[in-house]
Amino acid sequence: MIIYLRVLKESFNFAVNALKNNKLRTFLSLLGVTIGIFSIIAVLASVDSLKSEIEDSISGLDNSTIFLCRFSFGPTDVPQWKREQFPDVTYDEHTLLQKMMPDMHGISYQINVQRETVKYEERSIENVEMNGVTEQQTLIENMKIAHGRFFNESESNSGAAVIVIGDEIANSLFGSAEMAIGKKIRVYGRKLTVIGVMEKEGSGIFGGSKDTTTFLPVNFMRKIFGDNNKATFPFILIKPEKGVDNEEFIALLSSKMRIIRGLKAEQDDNFFVNQLQGFTDAINSITGSMNFIGGIISLFSLLVGGFGIANIMFVSVKERTSLIGIQKSLGAKRRFILYQFLFEAMILAIFGGLIGLLLVYLASVIVSQFTGDFQFVLSLWNMFIGTVIAAIIGLISGILPAVKASKLDPVEAIRTGM
Repeated sequence: MIIYLRVLKESFNFAVNALKNNKLRTFLSLLGVTIGIFSIIAVLASVDSLKSEIEDSISGLDNSTIFLCRFSFGPTDVPQWKREQFPDVTYDEHTLLQKMMPDMHGISYQINVQRETVKYEERSIENVEMNGVTEQQTLIENMKIAHGRFFNESESNSGAAVIVIGDEIANSLFGSAEMAIGKKIRVYGRKLTVIGVMEKEGSGIFGGSKDTTTFLPVNFMRKIFGDNNKATFPFILIKPEKGVDNEEFIALLSSKMRIIRGLKAEQDDNFFVNQLQGFTDAINSITGSMNFIGGIISLFSLLVGGFGIANIMFVSVKERTSLIGIQKSLGAKRRFILYQFLFEAMILAIFGGLIGLLLVYLASVIVSQFTGDFQFVLSLWNMFIGTVIAAIIGLISGILPAVKASKLDPVEAIRTGM
């Protein structure tokens, strides 16, 4: 065992010295692998970062959350002309479902409208997201209130003039989130009392942060916009109890909705039941495809780097033919020569891979600086993958030249070198 370790150590030292003595050749060999590893790890890290950002943007909602509305979140067999005739879900349908559906953790009727300007005395903020919801929104979405509270059932049902605002809105209008509680802001030409401020969340590359969002009682919004306003997008959010079979729950929900709308047996549904799980599955499918396509593209770069190493290793064997002959004539075993060239190829590839990883890391730092709250993530797993791929490329690229060198006849090798 000690002899084998000594052979490995001597082979390693020979390989390192050979690389030091041929700096230009080493640099050219490194270049191909560096570009290849940089390409594949950059793709993996970009896709992972993008996936993480998307998942964070919907992290406030459980995968079991259901969106009931007249639109489909995915492909559907229902023709477009028919979908365009579907009616919007209504507040009354939400109320009936609340009474009829068992095993619900929460149900909320929500109206999304165009963004508005929010004013307080001489200060104003434009492009603020307005969400009219019912009080059970807090049971469905992970909403953390930093100061004050969310509106209750009574305020929701009566359409009270109260509002819950995001941290950025509070700081912009009042100087701090603590000072916002109890203040009256003007929206839609009416005064609303701030009763809550949400925790600071930070915005991602896709936006959607609660920091610039407001929540109002949905019945207040209905007073402003009415129930048949095409400028609004109403939908019902439903979160089943934990442990409930989702397929059975959705089937029952569709059945209850058909009863509410008085649809006959031969009539198709005129609504869509969308589950967030389907959306996350679609994200996983898309990111998986991106990883595959990026991997195929990066593979060509790695092949170029691998062929470059193999070519230079063959040149190295030819240049050191005389030295190989001398080593073998002095008693060097075939495995010593084999290890010597294998180590040289693998060191080249791994070192090139490490440089590629370093470049990806530097790129991630720069990208994160320019994209605000979006973080470009280079995980330890991706770094491990990059190192392993580089080692495999080196092993494959160096094995043929190493075998060729180990099989040289010492007399012929010395004669050829001379």
